[in-house]
Amino acid sequence: MGSPPGQNSPPASEPAPPIPESQRKFMDNPEVVVVATKKVACDGGGGALGHPKVWYDMSEEDHVECKYCDRVFALKGGSRDPGK
Repeated sequence: MGSPPGQNSPPASEPAPPIPESQRKFMDNPEVVVVATKKVACDGGGGALGHPKVWYDMSEEDHVECKYCDRVFALKGGSRDPGK
């Protein structure tokens, strides 16, 4: 027979600290890069601190979001173009 529930359970983990305001703005408002082509590449832009280079094709859309860093690539004049 085993121990009653909770007797040998690992301690509960600490709650995650709140996200600093300086980082929250990037989560709520990802960087938008306006491009002229529907095929784009992203490497995170941070050199050694970036991520592997990945290629995206917008296909029928006018924007695409990087799955690593959330950077948005918006086609010039498209729905996500901030200068439109």
